Amino acid sequence: MVKNWFYILVVSLFLVACSDYNMVVKSTDYEYKYKKALEYYEEGDYVHANYLFQDLVYVFRGTSRGDELYFNYAKSLLAQRDFVLAGHFFKSIVDQYPRSRHAEEAYFMVGQCYYEESPTAKLDQNMTRKAIDALQLYINLYPYGERVDEANILIDEMNEKIAYKSYLNARLYYDMDYYKAAVISLENSLKDYPDTKYREDLRYLLFKAKYDLAVNSVEDKKRERLIDARDEYFYFEDEFSDSKHFREVRRNFEHVSDLLGYDEDTSMLD
Repeated sequence: MVKNWFYILVVSLFLVACSDYNMVVKSTDYEYKYKKALEYYEEGDYVHANYLFQDLVYVFRGTSRGDELYFNYAKSLLAQRDFVLAGHFFKSIVDQYPRSRHAEEAYFMVGQCYYEESPTAKLDQNMTRKAIDALQLYINLYPYGERVDEANILIDEMNEKIAYKSYLNARLYYDMDYYKAAVISLENSLKDYPDTKYREDLRYLLFKAKYDLAVNSVEDKKRERLIDARDEYFYFEDEFSDSKHFREVRRNFEHVSDLLGYDEDTSMLD
């Protein structure tokens, strides 16, 4: 019996709430509607808040309060994980209301929305680059802003993702026996991301690509490429002599030395 009364009470409250919301939706009092939208948002009812903000977007557009409406609408979209549309309205603030008190936060949130849309490393990274550019713009405009540290953390994370993507691309070239393309890709990656946590993997694969390119070369190019592979070995040894790949790299290096005709003493590597 108690359960039945509780069920009836819950349903009744739900119907009353729906009735109140419908009245707000139908209202032509925009100030009242905006106030209720803010109330719904503060209560965590982002769906109802979002619908009301959406109704008001074009009412307040171009007015002195347009940035305020855009900002709250964008936040309600963000709360529902609609990052594409949220990013659009955060960007509308900085484009249309550059002097808004919400401009600093909006600049950061544009980058945040792009960051949330950034795919895994295996996919195209255009959105990741857009996120990096947007967050870097925020840092440039607000070097002492409250969220600069957070922006730098996100940028570092996304740079690592792009570095890993470049490694995956090079690995694909290597696995397909396109050693020259792999070498170019890996050298560019090391130049662009010298401090990446994937540096050892990049260095290892770069040596392997140069080694395989050399031993499979035509005779008139072989010596030059063998020397290049040998030099790459010394770079790897200098940085990663404790690498799990070191024994393999060393064996390849000794093969390169034999092919070059050098009688080099490698006992120091033991």
